Parts: sequence; structure tokens; C-alpha cells
Amino acid sequence: MKQWKPPSSWERAVFLLMLLQIVLGVIYGALFGPYLGLELLLYFGWIVLAVGFVFFFLGPYELRKKGRAKKGESCMFTTVLVDSGPYAVVRHPQILGFTLLIYASILISQHWSSAIIGVPISVWVYTVVQNLDKGLIEKFGDDYKRYIQKVPRMNPLVGVIRLLRCRKRK
Repeated sequence: MKQWKPPSSWERAVFLLMLLQIVLGVIYGALFGPYLGLELLLYFGWIVLAVGFVFFFLGPYELRKKGRAKKGESCMFTTVLVDSGPYAVVRHPQILGFTLLIYASILISQHWSSAIIGVPISVWVYTVVQNLDKGLIEKFGDDYKRYIQKVPRMNPLVGVIRLLRCRKRK
């Protein structure tokens, strides 16, 4: 199994750029209004921001509650596969939440600089998630492969539909 390694300096720089993009985009939109003046997108952006925060914070909460990480370790070092809470909807809720925060800041600010930074970073994040799935297959084996068949990577709409269908059958 692959060992976790700390992020490289360029990955830390990209993460800081993501944070900066989110914070400045939201602050800009809140203080000055949307750059393009599209009020409907602004309101939709605030909704996306709220949903993003829910996924961003519920993911680690569920891992701490059910992941059985060793005492003193991060909740990301779970010893069991967690497939409840937000993990019943998407496989990577915290990363989905962060991506939604990026898009929310673009919608709220409606500034070209926010989009130029946010869109490529969100595409890069998605490629990181694909590699993360490979590592989780190595860690959890067939259980994770079955989980992949039931729960989408980062599409909450498909995840909710599948979850409702599954519950309806039971």
C-alpha cells in the first residue's frame, strides 16, 4: 500500500491560491457586488457557497465519528471504509465542498480573475481525486470497488438520486 506523503511545496502553493481565490472572490462580491452585475448568479453563488460549506465540514465530521482513525492521527487516516452521511452521497465530500466554494466565489464575484484562477485549479483538483480513488482501492480493496459502484465520485445530484432509489428498494 502506498504511504501518505506530505504535499509538495507547489501543492501547498496551489492550495493557498485556492484559499485566496475563494476568500477574495466572496469578499469582492459581498463588498462591491458582482462584477458583471448578474444578480441571479450572485444569489445562486450564495446557495452554492452554503452547500459547499456543508460538504466541506460534514466530511471530516463523519470520518471522525465512524472512521476509527488511530488516536492522535488525522481523521483522514481512517481504518474502516466510511459510507454514511455525506459519504453515502459522494465519495469525496470534503473535496467536493472545496470545489463548490471555488465555483461559489466565481459566481459571487463574477470577476474574470476569479474564473481564470478557479476553473483550472478545480480541474486539477479533480485529477487529484482520481488518483486518490486509486490509493483507496489499494487500501480498502474490493469493499472500495463496490463502494465506487454505488456512490459517485463528486456528483451530489446523482448521489442523492441513487441514495433515494436504494432506500426506496429497502
